[in-house]
Amino acid sequence: MRYFEVRKARIEIIPMIDIMFFLLVFFVMFTLHMIPSKGLSSHLASSSSTTTLPHPQVIVSLNTQGLIEVEGHVMTPDQLTSYLAHMAHPQDVVVTIAGAQDTSLQHLMTVMDACRHAGVTQIGLAAREIQH
Repeated sequence: MRYFEVRKARIEIIPMIDIMFFLLVFFVMFTLHMIPSKGLSSHLASSSSTTTLPHPQVIVSLNTQGLIEVEGHVMTPDQLTSYLAHMAHPQDVVVTIAGAQDTSLQHLMTVMDACRHAGVTQIGLAAREIQH
């Protein structure tokens, strides 16, 4: 009568390891999107043709008076150029400029020139998508 034999209990550990790895990957991917970017709160310009840009490595905030801020530090255009030039491989750095809605074109061009003088070639402009 094998039916009534006492069998030793086993805990299957392989499925539990699979579930733990899945949860680990899920939480890592989820927390990557929760890390906020530092910058100034501003009223971005609107556009009906916005597209999603690659995640920027540097966000440059530009207000209406032309004040440049990067990671909580106010900078001049020369300081911005120096900051970007000292990064590893500046030609691969992705910069997004978050300019206020009333920022003059000259202030924007000054920031873009500072980025290009540092060797940055990937520059994007942050904009709010117009809701239809």
